[in-house]
Amino acid sequence: MAATRDRVRAAGQSGADRFRRSALRLRTSALPILQCSVGAALAWFIAHTVIGHPQPFFAPTAAVVSIGISFGARVRRSVELVVGVAVGIGIGDVFISRVGTGVWQIALVVAVAMALAIFLDGGSIISIQAAGSAVLVATLLPPASGGDLSRMIDALVGGLVGVVVVAAIPLHPVRRARNHAAEVLAVMRDALLRGAEGLLEQDPDKVSTALTSMRATQPQIDALRSTLEGGREISRISPLYWNSRTRLERVDATADPLDNAVRNVRVLLRRSLTLIRDDEILDQRLIDAIEQLGHAVEVMRAMMLADPGEQPDQAEAARVLRSIARAARPELVAGAGLSAHVVFAQLRSAVVDLMQVCGMKRISAMALLPPTVENPYVRPAE
Repeated sequence: MAATRDRVRAAGQSGADRFRRSALRLRTSALPILQCSVGAALAWFIAHTVIGHPQPFFAPTAAVVSIGISFGARVRRSVELVVGVAVGIGIGDVFISRVGTGVWQIALVVAVAMALAIFLDGGSIISIQAAGSAVLVATLLPPASGGDLSRMIDALVGGLVGVVVVAAIPLHPVRRARNHAAEVLAVMRDALLRGAEGLLEQDPDKVSTALTSMRATQPQIDALRSTLEGGREISRISPLYWNSRTRLERVDATADPLDNAVRNVRVLLRRSLTLIRDDEILDQRLIDAIEQLGHAVEVMRAMMLADPGEQPDQAEAARVLRSIARAARPELVAGAGLSAHVVFAQLRSAVVDLMQVCGMKRISAMALLPPTVENPYVRPAE
């Protein structure tokens, strides 16, 4: 009966966590959704009402794709889209108006459109859009008569509207990147605290759960890098955020060390799991250091979410990390097994990475670590 209640409670907690994650995704995507809806309506209005095209199908389509919901490099995507659609429509109109529609005609149109698009540019979007537009023209849409360029103009209007909407209603280039970094740090915090608890209790399930959560952070790391790329673009094309470039560069400098810290914590947890299963003994002080690292990561997460007008507690995070670095001395694993040495090494590496996230140079962070071997040129004190 108790086991059933535990399963029901765990299922309810899992469902609540999924709902919170879904709600968070929707909240963070609210502005991109607004951009796409406004862009599609504006592109249709310009192409239909201002220019006078009766069915400007490609205008809102191009606007939505050029804006996108992934917050990536939109200018290049808009150019690729416009070129791809233009190539696909042009090839489709030329071929279908002369040879008609059929199996081999569609195959030929798609092959020629993709080949020409790849010849013009190696991007994936341009070739796919060229093929898709050619298929639409060959199967669903009647070919344009008399060399009509209205469809190509619609695609151009949609792409340009997308760029204008992104510049006029921009996502905050720094806040979104900070949110992604904070999400990664939150997972790392929980994994370190749960991992330390599992090591203390010799509970492999807790360490395994922590490891699973860390392995699931790669999409968040990828989203952080994509957001930084889009943020750099926004800071160039939107006058509202020209002054955010310095702050964006600081966040950008944290991406690589944060990624490295995630990888080091994964290895730390994986080896901790092996350590428990092999019945190795780990020094209590090393377990305490892992727990302290989890608390330091929480300070860094709060630092990431601090508003520009606030003074983020970066010094506090660096102070805790320095104390962990000084405590990570070789005697913690003296006489221990291989897994304990790996956990020790990964802890030190993660501390160095996280100190870089706090703004410290790598060489300065490494200098804070106690040496693992004695310097033969330094005489011991008598």
